[in-house]
Amino acid sequence: MEPIILIAILVGGIFAFFIFLYFVPVNLWITAIFSGVKIGLFDLVFMRVRKVPPRIIVEGLITSTKAGLQITASDLETHFLASGHVPLVIKALISADKANIDLTFQQAAAIDLAGRDVFDAVRTSVDPQVINTPIVAAVAQDGIQLKAQARVTLRANISRLVGGAGEETILARVGEGIVTSIGSSASHKSVLENPDRISKLVLGKGLDSGTAFEILSIDIADIDVGENIGAKLQTDQAGADLKVAEARAEERRAMAVAVEQEMKAKTQEAKAKVLEAEAQIPMAIAEAFRKGNLGIMDYYKLKNVQADTSMRDSIAESAKDDTNDEDS
Repeated sequence: MEPIILIAILVGGIFAFFIFLYFVPVNLWITAIFSGVKIGLFDLVFMRVRKVPPRIIVEGLITSTKAGLQITASDLETHFLASGHVPLVIKALISADKANIDLTFQQAAAIDLAGRDVFDAVRTSVDPQVINTPIVAAVAQDGIQLKAQARVTLRANISRLVGGAGEETILARVGEGIVTSIGSSASHKSVLENPDRISKLVLGKGLDSGTAFEILSIDIADIDVGENIGAKLQTDQAGADLKVAEARAEERRAMAVAVEQEMKAKTQEAKAKVLEAEAQIPMAIAEAFRKGNLGIMDYYKLKNVQADTSMRDSIAESAKDDTNDEDS
């Protein structure tokens, strides 16, 4: 044979050998046998066909077997095909078993598939976590605003992790409880003197109902005095009342001005009518002369009366001016 053909056969043989080892992971099978895990070589081959990494399944079986857990390869393979995290579930089951927490593989798989970190849930059950609420502002009955922040100690409830509400719900309920507790206090001073009163009232409301956690304690980490909301509201109300009063006064003033203008118009109209009537008097006298209803002596008497009236008006006007001069 030519050297080129020998090299091609050798390369093909090596390639075929690695393909064989890929589909028939003999090394994993041997490792499983020596680790006390009973699994067939063809089972590993079928895992390759189903696109399941045999190493993840075998390592999970070895770890669980050494920890004394009874888990089958079919369970792990099914969980992996469901997009689950096999190593995380195995780690959580071992931690739960060491902490004497009742957690089955089905529960752990369901928690993992629900999108929760099952290992973190087990760790929180053993070592409760502490979360801080945002600063919650509330107003006491005396109108003083208080700003409080609470520290909540939570322990995961394994049985309610699937379908239970998360930390956001706990924080929202605690914040609502703080607002209710401060709002029901007659004075902000009583809250500052006994902040643990808020903790007792909030903790007694059963805020962990329907959640994936159990509230162990609620402690007020910080409480500060804010604004005087009551005084601010009263000031705003007084300003609004003042504006309403000013608007009503302006309305009354406008109505008075309108009435005054109307009276002036009527006065001007009356004066115009008087002037019109006075302008017709000479014509009426002339008409009376022509018809013989008015004699010359009657006319002179009328003129004397007019002169006398004019003189009296002049005297009265002069006396009025003298009086004003004395007063000034």
